[in-house]
Amino acid sequence: MAENGKADGAGGTSGADGRLYAYRVRGAGRSGVVLWAGGRGDEPDRVLTAAEAGRCRVPVFVTVRQARAYARRRGWGPAVSGAGTLELVRVQRWLADPLRRRVPAGTVLEAWNFFEDLARGLGAAHRLPRQGAVHDSAYEKLFAGGGADWTPDERRAVLELVAAGVDLWDSSS
Repeated sequence: MAENGKADGAGGTSGADGRLYAYRVRGAGRSGVVLWAGGRGDEPDRVLTAAEAGRCRVPVFVTVRQARAYARRRGWGPAVSGAGTLELVRVQRWLADPLRRRVPAGTVLEAWNFFEDLARGLGAAHRLPRQGAVHDSAYEKLFAGGGADWTPDERRAVLELVAAGVDLWDSSS
């Protein structure tokens, strides 16, 4: 992206400057392109949200072009032309049968990061489980490409967090 954009957010972050990126989420029940705002300096990243009728929601677009036009109309500057993709459907398949399916480690890691940024954008961190040492350990194993070597507590923690994240995504429109 050539310029920084101004992005609206929840929880008092309205007007925070950050780079905008299009991010395609392909889920089993809900798919679309969202705008993701990179944090400046020490500020965390978040999914772009808009306040409508007194509630915060995530604008979801069919195409990257529509997402870029939305940002441009609001004077936020252009979003990066390409789009990263989260294959959320892979995570949802794993959630449906986590004991028999192999953990799609890279995709679960991407989903975990997306859900944290989504919750931050919506001002809904309370909708995700509070994370502690067990989550940290499970995350590190995912980052190293694992998941098969989780402890039972780590597996439960990841399943709980990812399931809550999917629910948050499905209800964020």
